[in-house]
Amino acid sequence: MKKFGFIALAGLGLLLASCEKKADTVSTAQEQQVADKKGDVFAVDAATSMVNWKAFHKGGLAPRWGTLSITSGELSVADKQLSSGEFVIDMKSIKVDPASVTEKDKKYTELEGHLKSADFFNVEKFPTAEFKITKVEDLAAGAQNAIEGANKTVSGNLTLLGKTLNVSFPAKVDVADKSAAVKAQFTVNRADWGIKFGTNETDPAEWMISKDIEIAIDVKANQK
Repeated sequence: MKKFGFIALAGLGLLLASCEKKADTVSTAQEQQVADKKGDVFAVDAATSMVNWKAFHKGGLAPRWGTLSITSGELSVADKQLSSGEFVIDMKSIKVDPASVTEKDKKYTELEGHLKSADFFNVEKFPTAEFKITKVEDLAAGAQNAIEGANKTVSGNLTLLGKTLNVSFPAKVDVADKSAAVKAQFTVNRADWGIKFGTNETDPAEWMISKDIEIAIDVKANQK
């Protein structure tokens, strides 16, 4: 296979402006019990919801970024507070923004193909990823590098390549009479989910690809 992705990072994550601080890398824990569904149920609007990703070479050089589509999901609200929720990501929808591939000898379509391959997300075997909320708490004072307006800490089970780990991150949660929204940005170590292509430090070409992926979620839901 043509190793376009050796120098071009691969992963799932979020399009961030270069002037923004990089979101902290979240720690992972074992899969937790999913929060009980209670209160009013809001259906995720797949047309306006999105996952963005951004990844790098070592040292933050030559970032690549793009998008993933959310196909379905729901958020539950009790006493005007987000209580639970989940959504499904279409891994076959992964896109690379052509603007992120500036080298004359590189093609963004080749990177898209590599990301979909067994080297990375193996979308034929694992066509979807999932996130299921396990806990929602008030954001602690002094949270660092949180998205603007963050007011909650959201914890949830993130499933990639069939492996489920629990992650927690600051989020901006908005609840209205007939709608709810969750917006967040954070960084994960893709190797935690077994996505290890390019992490072999004995191969300098592969070693240049960072393990970090910045992820941004923007989920909007309307009451059923």
